[in-house]
Formats: sequence, C-alpha cells, structure tokens
Amino acid sequence: MLTVLLSSPRVAPGLLTWQAWSALRAADQVLVGSAEHPLTSALAAAGLAVSVVDAPSADGAALAGFLSSAASLAAGPVVWLALPGSAADPMLLGSLSVPYQVLDGSYDLPGAHLLDLVAIMDRLRVACPWDREQTHESLLPYLLEEAYEAAETIETSNLAALREEIGDVMFQAFFHSRIAAERPAADGGFTIDDVADTLTAKLVRRHPHVFADVSVSSAADVNANWEEIKKAERAAKAQAAGSAGSAAGADGPSALDGVPFGQPALSLAAQLQRRAQRAGIVVPVDPAAPASVADAESLGDALMTLVARAREAGLDPELELRAAARRFADSVRAQERTRHSK
Repeated sequence: MLTVLLSSPRVAPGLLTWQAWSALRAADQVLVGSAEHPLTSALAAAGLAVSVVDAPSADGAALAGFLSSAASLAAGPVVWLALPGSAADPMLLGSLSVPYQVLDGSYDLPGAHLLDLVAIMDRLRVACPWDREQTHESLLPYLLEEAYEAAETIETSNLAALREEIGDVMFQAFFHSRIAAERPAADGGFTIDDVADTLTAKLVRRHPHVFADVSVSSAADVNANWEEIKKAERAAKAQAAGSAGSAAGADGPSALDGVPFGQPALSLAAQLQRRAQRAGIVVPVDPAAPASVADAESLGDALMTLVARAREAGLDPELELRAAARRFADSVRAQERTRHSK
C-alpha cells in the first residue's frame, strides 16, 4: 500500500492530522525526494526514520514507476512525502501499479495564503532595488491610486477585475507594514500582525451585538451603537494624546476628530456633514440651493453644472470646496465649544 502524503507549506511542520500520523507510524518506509522537505526534521524529532531517495521528480510517470517498485519491495506500507503545497499529480496517480491512497496531512485555513504575501514582501524589500528605496511617503500616491482603481471597477460593474484591484490595495497594506517593521515600536514601528491584531480588536469592539450581549433589531440600531462606540474611542484617544496635538485642543473631543482632511474635497464635505449631523449639529443649507434632488442622476448633473460654473469663473472647484469644508469644520467646532462651555 502506497500513501501519497500532501501537506501545506503554510502550516508548521509536524502539525498533521491524526490520519497522517497514523499512516506515518504504520509505514515500513517513509520516502522523501529532498532532505530539505520541512517534514523531515519534524518526523525525525518524533522518532520516525525518513529515507531521502534520488527519485525522478519532473516526470510523473517515472516517479510512479519508482514508487510502485519501492512499495512492491517493502515489507509493509510506504509513505511518499509530496512537495509541500503540491496537489496530487494525475499523471503520477494514473501510472501507479500498486494500491494507493492520497492523504491530506494538513490543511490551509481561510487566510493562510496571506503568509505567502508576507514572505514575498520580505524578499522584495531585500532583493528588489526599487522596493528597497520606498518609504511611506513615496508610496502614498500608489496607495491612493490603487484605491481609486478598485473603486472604478465597482462603479463600472467590472467585478472580474475587482479581484486584482483589491489585491493591489492589499499589497500597499503589506508594503507599508513591512517598512514600518524596520522601526522600533517606540518609534511607531509595527508589523502586519500588529495591523491584524489592531483591526481584529476594533471589529470585535465595534460589534458588541455579535461578540457580546448587546441586542439590536435593525441596521439603524447597529449604526447608532457604532457611532456611540466611535465617540468613546475618539474621546479616549484625545485624552491619551493630551491637549497638545489634539484636534479639539482644550475644548475636549470633537465629532470631527479623525476625519482625514487629505481626502478629496467632495468626500471630505460629505463626511464632515455626516459627522456633524450625527452629533446633533445643524448643517447649514444655502437658501438658494435646490430644495431637493430628484434622483442620483440629477444630483450628478447639478454637481457637473457647479463645476462648469466654477471653471467659467476661473475658480478651482476642488480647492474652493476644500476651503468651504474647512470653514464648515471651524463652524462645527465653534458650536461644540459653545456646548462644552454650558
């Protein structure tokens, strides 16, 4: 009996299924084509002898002949350790002349392939001249560009391309984490695992209706809880940072804390208005503006008209809206100061 044992390169050597260990311990011979196979040392540590053999590896039919012969001559079962990460070769299996079984000794859990990205990113940072030179600042344009390209695939319903574009966004996260890992933690350094831990803690904290005993009956309840949790988080951050460098200064935390003012002006204006409205602050509306917008298309047309008017007046709509957004933020914070003083 021949057992072709498959294993994952993303699982620590020795972490095998009970069926795999049973097959290995019952084997008369355990064969492997290279002493570098990661299971070799793990099996040796468990007291199992592994024979490194000069077996043909490129030709499935030739390997099948070799393994069939070895299994026929052995006094008991034979286990062949396939290359980590390899699947069962149809040519190999189709050419075997002895009874066999294919056994998955270890499995990848969802997300395990991210370990490949970690290894590739480490190698690129060391071996590629361009990747070695990059900094957080030099990569910033690419971070924004990749996010916009992913957004475009969604806007155009090109979901087939979304897989690749999301990968490009993910690569930026891995790249920035790899650069940050070169700094001590005291200087703001972190690893991709730190990023994952921080995100995991945030998701658990912000979903008490999933991970704790908070009850909700609708998505609106979830949003309400979410805002309260974020409000508490902003307050905690402001308290930890102290008055120096805090967006709200000595006036206490602001509903606008954490809003990235570097984002495009239109999304900045929308986020500022959402934050202010959720905090119960009145959002001023120009009386001359249309009372309502019939649909998404008419809204887009109205915005395009405003852009055209700005161009005719020699104004940059992006800069003007950004300036208006900052004036709006100042107004919100002024109202917050009035509240705090009461």
